Amino acid sequence: MKYILSILTISLLVSCGGGEKNSLEAILATDNVEKIQSKKDALVTQQQELVAQIGQLDKKLEELNPEKNTPLITVFKATDTVFNHYLELQGSVETDQNIIVTPEMGGILQRVYVTEGQTVSKGQLLAKVDDGGMSQQLAQMQVQAELAKTTYERQQRLWDQKIGSEIQLLQAKSSYEAQQKAINSMQQQLGKSNIKAPFSGTIDDVITEQGSVVSPGQTPVLRIVSLNDMYVKADIPETYLTSVVKGKSVEVLFPVLGKTVDAKITQTGDFINPDNRTFSVEIDVPNKDKSIKPNLTARLKVNDYTSEKAILVPQSIISENAEGEQYVYVLTERNDNKAKAKRAYVTTGKPQGDNIEILEGLKAGDEIIMEGARSVKDGQTVKIISY
Repeated sequence: MKYILSILTISLLVSCGGGEKNSLEAILATDNVEKIQSKKDALVTQQQELVAQIGQLDKKLEELNPEKNTPLITVFKATDTVFNHYLELQGSVETDQNIIVTPEMGGILQRVYVTEGQTVSKGQLLAKVDDGGMSQQLAQMQVQAELAKTTYERQQRLWDQKIGSEIQLLQAKSSYEAQQKAINSMQQQLGKSNIKAPFSGTIDDVITEQGSVVSPGQTPVLRIVSLNDMYVKADIPETYLTSVVKGKSVEVLFPVLGKTVDAKITQTGDFINPDNRTFSVEIDVPNKDKSIKPNLTARLKVNDYTSEKAILVPQSIISENAEGEQYVYVLTERNDNKAKAKRAYVTTGKPQGDNIEILEGLKAGDEIIMEGARSVKDGQTVKIISY
């Protein structure tokens, strides 16, 4: 309106300027306050008269065109649909078969039999630590054991022939069995000098070179990794404890690989971390092509909620009053492309993208205002321009 008045004022001055330009300039040139004030008052009076006339014209136009201020809206119909809600999280690839191998015996690392990248089998000899002469001791013990065995067998034959005493037989048997136990113990000790593969996999790194001194359980010698049994581990907020359970479907995306895998939750933790109020889950992932590596980042979409008959509406059309009540506008008293807007209070559920589930307040078939929903009022007549 101010813009229109400004234009009218300029037009008025222009229209007056043709015949009165010189007189206006003459009035200004006189520097006479009374004449200048008189001219201004006359122009203001003319302006006020024009404003009043414009108001009368606007009023008449509204009477002749009542739809001028009718809001224009678009509408969609509420329908029952299957609604799947997904919890989106980030996880990391892990494997229980990714370990650093350390020796069981201290000494000099005598030999490393494998190289980095080599595939090995479970139980295969990977490296050997110098046994410090135990193999020679074992050889001597085996000779003594053979003598004890021969003595025992001879005593047994004599006893069978009723020759000799029982105590001699028992002593020979005891000596032989003691030698066998000593040999078994020495063999176990000697076996600790051998470093073997705990499972089938790949030698990822040879950490300690031959000739180095190693300590039992402390010096890292090799890293062995198996890419067969891989899983993704993630932390889930405790609020999803009852909905994210074993067997739930999960979509696993590996952004670096551009690869998506459909999987299921194979294990859920029984412990709530007090620091971040989460529990852990594990999802086994197939890895036939060996492209998935430990510590690889994964994005998870967990289907934590499904409704077979859900009503979804755009989040953008939901308003909220001062009491925190949420509402949308639906159509009533529809007549062709005209209807009245009615405020419908709703209870919302879980969001998904731009939409949100309506738990209460709407039913299938309701016509809901979409575009223009923010500009209408309860009970106002609206005009439908798109359906």
